[in-house]
Amino acid sequence: MKIVILGAGQVGSTLAESLASEQNDITVVDLDPVPLRDLQERFDLRTVQGSASHPETLIESGIEDADMLIAVTQSDEINLVACRIAAQLYNVPTKIARIRAGGFLNRPELMQENGFNVDHAICPEAVLTDYIKRLIEFPEALQVLEFGRGRVTMVAVRAVKGGLLVGHPLKDLPRHIPGVDARVVAIFRGDQSIIPDGDTVILHGDEVFYLASTDDIRNVMRELRKMDKPVKRVMIAGGGNIGIRLAQALEGEYQVKIIERTKQRTEVLANQLRSALVLQGDATDEDLLESEHIEDMDLFLALTNDDENNIMSALLAKRMGARRVVSLINRRAYADLVQGGQIDIALSPAQATLGKLLQHIRRADVVAVHSLRRGAAEALELVAHGDAQSSRVIGKRIEDINLPRLTTIGAIVRPREGADLDDADAPAEVIMAHHDTVIQANDHVIMFVANKRVVPKVEKLFQVGFSFI
Repeated sequence: MKIVILGAGQVGSTLAESLASEQNDITVVDLDPVPLRDLQERFDLRTVQGSASHPETLIESGIEDADMLIAVTQSDEINLVACRIAAQLYNVPTKIARIRAGGFLNRPELMQENGFNVDHAICPEAVLTDYIKRLIEFPEALQVLEFGRGRVTMVAVRAVKGGLLVGHPLKDLPRHIPGVDARVVAIFRGDQSIIPDGDTVILHGDEVFYLASTDDIRNVMRELRKMDKPVKRVMIAGGGNIGIRLAQALEGEYQVKIIERTKQRTEVLANQLRSALVLQGDATDEDLLESEHIEDMDLFLALTNDDENNIMSALLAKRMGARRVVSLINRRAYADLVQGGQIDIALSPAQATLGKLLQHIRRADVVAVHSLRRGAAEALELVAHGDAQSSRVIGKRIEDINLPRLTTIGAIVRPREGADLDDADAPAEVIMAHHDTVIQANDHVIMFVANKRVVPKVEKLFQVGFSFI
């Protein structure tokens, strides 16, 4: 696939890295030559220096025969104009734009063909806010991912001593929680990926990914670790786009405090927040944290634009008694360094956004994609189309499907006859996948891919052959 990416920032660079490893024809456009030079040295792709909204630059990037344009510059206006030009002048089939401003997002008519002609609008701040909210609902989790319009949940947890299943084989799980069907789809022990079977024993420190019906997910979680107390008190460091959006989402259900360094921005926060307490100050100020009773906080979130400040404030909050700390970190080297230490969760905005972008890029009918383990792994929800003659998966038992190595089918969401799973209330059956489970047409198949390099093979597996009409 020939893809033009506008913007070589964190999102654009992360996306280029992910797609370049899958044998796509990638061109990245940016005004700044430094990130372009870095990308060209590390990956097999083209770069063009210039303004992303100028037709001359787009022509140089190869827009005339591109399959897809992904506009992820820092400017909403540039992204929108580029999509309009790509549609009107060059008839690019798919246009994706990163949009931050609510004024654009809340006016869907602007994205339509007679507007800016954007096929898919992505808001990283909204994606990250939803991601953090799910983590708050499951305070023991490292990641919480939804499939089948919320019918199935995948949770990643750190197995700790005291969990009922720790030190025991997975085949004991049904005995511990009778009547609840769940599936452990992967275990990461350090940097080693393990595709589990019934005899696999979970050890203290393992990162365990498991799937269950959303109604059953908490019962399964109790088997792997003791349940934490529910989150009630939240402190946010940073009143930028992410900080204010999260505070607005949380203040109705939680006690929220938000710390912002600048006076001008503090006034904006105070005017836009209803019940959250807005504080002006430095989140790395020990006296400030002490005076605001950091030791009583269930969750501290460092969400400024400065990685170093986020790390330092999160470490300080943890040392002073905050029960759980989360740090927003853009640089991968930093995230890998601190994840799993005193900082409970290191969040990458680019990685959180990557899944939303990938679901529009994958070649099969992909409903959802979640990037895992810093982009090394993926969880996908794919729709099985065709029939037993045209499909490589329909009518087959899972044990008979030629799955790529380190790939697991974890669950199936099966719509009732005539139901549309896009409707969250449509009747559907959630089936945990076992060796003898047979895939049917229109099943939504949830898969875990421990090595994303085999994702093209998974896509090909779900593509319909020529015999399907």
